[in-house]
Amino acid sequence: MGEMHSFQAEVSQVLRLVVGSLYSNPEIFLRELISNASDALDKLRFEAIADPKLLEGDPELVIRVAADEAAGTLTLSDNGIGMSQEELAKNLGTIAHSGSKAFVEQLQRAQEAAKQGDAVQLIGQFGVGFYSAFLVADRVDVVSRRAGEAGAARWSSDAKEGYTLEPAERAGRGTDVVLHLKEDARDYLKRWRIEELVRRYSDYVAHPIELLEPPAPKDQAGEAADERAEGEPTYRRLNQGSALWQRSPKEVTDEQYTDFYKHLTHDFEAPLARRHFHVEGTQMFAGLLFIPKRPPIDLFDPEVKRGIRLHVRRVFVMNDAEELLPRWLRFVRGVLDSEDLPLNVSREILQDSKAVRLMRRQVVSQTLSMLEELASERPEDYASFFRGFGAVLKEGLHFEPDQEKRLAELVRYESSESEDKLTSLKDYVARMKEGQTSIYYVTGAERRLVERSPHLEALTQRGYEVLYMTDPVDPFVVETLRAYADKPLVNAMSESLKLDEGGEESAQEARDVAHQGLIERFQSVLSERVSQVRTSTRLKGSPVCLVIPEGGLAPHLERLMRAQQLGVPAQKRVLELNSEHPLIQRLDELNREPERAEDVTEWIGVLYDQALLAEGSPLDDPARLAQRLTELMTRAAG
Repeated sequence: MGEMHSFQAEVSQVLRLVVGSLYSNPEIFLRELISNASDALDKLRFEAIADPKLLEGDPELVIRVAADEAAGTLTLSDNGIGMSQEELAKNLGTIAHSGSKAFVEQLQRAQEAAKQGDAVQLIGQFGVGFYSAFLVADRVDVVSRRAGEAGAARWSSDAKEGYTLEPAERAGRGTDVVLHLKEDARDYLKRWRIEELVRRYSDYVAHPIELLEPPAPKDQAGEAADERAEGEPTYRRLNQGSALWQRSPKEVTDEQYTDFYKHLTHDFEAPLARRHFHVEGTQMFAGLLFIPKRPPIDLFDPEVKRGIRLHVRRVFVMNDAEELLPRWLRFVRGVLDSEDLPLNVSREILQDSKAVRLMRRQVVSQTLSMLEELASERPEDYASFFRGFGAVLKEGLHFEPDQEKRLAELVRYESSESEDKLTSLKDYVARMKEGQTSIYYVTGAERRLVERSPHLEALTQRGYEVLYMTDPVDPFVVETLRAYADKPLVNAMSESLKLDEGGEESAQEARDVAHQGLIERFQSVLSERVSQVRTSTRLKGSPVCLVIPEGGLAPHLERLMRAQQLGVPAQKRVLELNSEHPLIQRLDELNREPERAEDVTEWIGVLYDQALLAEGSPLDDPARLAQRLTELMTRAAG
């Protein structure tokens, strides 16, 4: 009897959800286990580049499936890298992912909402497909021997409280996964069923997938009907195993592309778009790129590695080759196969390789072409893509400004023109009012805050459309994307906003002089919090607003960066007064009465806090505002 171990808490929760019939499609277990076996073979071949001895004695890499109807077991075997006893405990007893807690929470929500597709997708995103074996099995045994090591180990579990670990025997390197099938899952022991599932889900696995054939029949004399020795196992290959990306696109069907994508990514949905290309010239390589339908929940996790799968002359080299894919395209999945790189290529070589830089440029160009086609031919699907991945794509404008022209055509924003649709800059320019010379935008944490912003009052009065930029990356984007179609992008919250040509500056100077006393009083009371007080041309219905000084940060972005302890100092902004508002005019009158000085001071404090609330910023002292309002209302009522 092996030593008993408890599962990590997240694994126990995953198993309860899986065993509790979370899936509506249990047959995916075979695909998940075959994909894991394929990964083990790829890892062995990669390690064998540096240590060829790992392949000695068993150079042919293969995945084998054996069904034993009498015992009720289905066994998947590979002669890949294998696992030591410690690795079995680590890989099968824990979820080795920084977001495992978030994963379990989302999995539970998907179950509660009965969203089977969401749950299946999450399993694929987090690489915990091994546990899908318990959809069909009461118990799973894993016997594995690490390449280069003499001993093997057995992992066994019934998916309840824990698992056992003990030494075991295995003739060579690799892993056997033995499923003790449930009574209602015995259908998966039938050879025709196994063949069907392999061809449906795993036909493009690069390694042979072989099925154990039944013993050779005997003739009346008791001799084997063919030349096989009695008891000698025979296997028949089930999958094509050809490199799909090396074929001509005309030879590949939509279904084949989808099956390959699912095998490559462990996603359970078809991709939103794809791009299949071949490059010939000074460099020769083929590529197949995909865009998922939905973003993974760790899309913005900086610790998660992103990249595409790299092959050299059909030989797998590495997953997540980040050097081939910029961070702002980290949602792309796919394969790149080079004819020119060395098989023992390392990440250091990738970083310094001219050939890799050329391949990276092609990946960027092909991805942008794929997105341009999607936006042109399927605008609704593109809008769905942009809502999920747009914040990442826009990072390219900041980090790779040489792609500005192409990315400017691809960015989309919500706007004051529509409640639920995204708009392009091209469509915005086409709708501009006669005489309008700029593209106006406002930044903020979310639409509901910015669309009622007092900064938009004069723009709205003129009928100008305003773009709502609500992603944290947007303030950095407009530093690069300063104009589109010769129309400058202007922040409605900036102190430099000018709406009227000609006499605007002189008119404002006249208003400032007329209200100089009140302006000085505001500056005196708020000297620690604002850099300047002046009258406004943008306000029509609100008494005050705070605007961003030239070169300053949007308030929501400043808060975000300070929360991340990035050393951003607090900035003083400009307070603008609406000289036409009755409240400001009344305060101007009260300011001329010395006995009302205290009241004016209280009102100034209230108006500053109101400006913070209107833009969605937190108050310095909410209790003080409540006290002030109570005092002022008491006086007004008295």
